[in-house]
Parts: sequence; structure tokens; C-alpha cells
Amino acid sequence: MNCQDCNIKPAEVHITQIVNNEKVVLALCKDCAAKRGFHSPLENKSFPLAAFLHHKFSQRSEPVADLKCPRCGLTFEEFTQQGRFGCGTCYQAFRSQLEPMLRKIHGSSLHKGKLPVSDISTEHSIKEEERLESELKKAIEGEDFERAAELRDKLRTVRESDLTHKAE
Repeated sequence: MNCQDCNIKPAEVHITQIVNNEKVVLALCKDCAAKRGFHSPLENKSFPLAAFLHHKFSQRSEPVADLKCPRCGLTFEEFTQQGRFGCGTCYQAFRSQLEPMLRKIHGSSLHKGKLPVSDISTEHSIKEEERLESELKKAIEGEDFERAAELRDKLRTVRESDLTHKAE
């Protein structure tokens, strides 16, 4: 999408305003946004999440230096310094490091949000993963450890295949 004002440069600044109970959406390039007086308060400032993550993970004794996203190549160390993922596959690649932290922050590591309509295979994979996790939890509660081990292996396979699929 090109800038609404100059129609030359790509729109990088998206602004939504409510004016007189009407929604006004603007898609502007940085130059046109600056001409209108809009600027990002986060521009040229450090991202506070990065400092938090770097502090949190630098205290861990587990080696995470070798962790790398198979799709974009972002290392876990780079993630903790930037506070941003390189792609959607990073969530899967760094999952085991992020889950305990997300549970502490949000009380859960599972977010049930909306998916794009075109991404049906991802939705199927997520539902299968949720089903296996639920069955695994029940098997552990029922002390059926053979079944739990079987479900754990299936869950691992689904997660690895999902990670491989996203890396392609």
C-alpha cells in the first residue's frame, strides 16, 4: 500500500483516529506523516521489553547461546537484546524458554486469538496440539504414564512438524 498523501512511497505509518464519532484511518509514508506532525514515540528509543528480557534471561544458568530460529536465523540471544522476534516461527523455536516466563507474567502461556481465514492448516495444527495437551494432562492426572509418554511423543512430533512446516 502506498502513502495516501504522496502515493509514491510505501505507507509505513498507520494512524486511526476517531473524529466526531467517525473513524479516520490514515496510511502514510514517514515523510508525509512527519509533515502532518505525526511521529512515533518509540522511534530512536530502546524497547523496554528488550531490557527486561535481557535481564531475565541473563540470570539463567541454562545455555541458550545455540538456540536459533530455523526460518529467519534470529538467535535467542539476539531476541533477548532486541525484544522482538524475526518471524512467526521464532515463537515455536524459543517456546521452551518463553513458556515459563509467560506463565509468570500472564498466568498462562496459551493465547486463544483469531487466525487468518486463509491459514486453515495452522488452525488444524493448533487444535491438534491443544487436544494432545489436554489428553496428556488427563493421562498424567490418572497416572497412566505409558499413555502419557505416548501422547508426549505425539505432541513433540506435531510441534516439530509445525516448526518444519513454518521454516519452509
